[in-house]
Amino acid sequence: MQKIRKGDSVVVLTGKDKGRTGEVIQVLPKENRAFVRGINMVKRHQRQTQTEQAGIVNKEASLHLSNLAIAGSDGKPTRVGFKVNDDGTKVRVAKRSGEVIDG
Repeated sequence: MQKIRKGDSVVVLTGKDKGRTGEVIQVLPKENRAFVRGINMVKRHQRQTQTEQAGIVNKEASLHLSNLAIAGSDGKPTRVGFKVNDDGTKVRVAKRSGEVIDG
């Protein structure tokens, strides 16, 4: 089970976007990297295709997972732990507040 998943709200801990919050749009577990909406934007030169126009486009670059933390209910970064429920399912738990992140 991964600590950070697609759809999670995360806080950037280091780098040029330190302190900013965004939603994870893609996780690359083998590379330990994630893409966050609106964070770590870079300019890329786009070649024209049948569907897309040519030019310079802004897109998200990946961030290392160690530079991200789950945003708790108060918006502050929190570490993630794991707990097994009574019914035997494994869930993620916020270390700061102790509440379950996903049902």
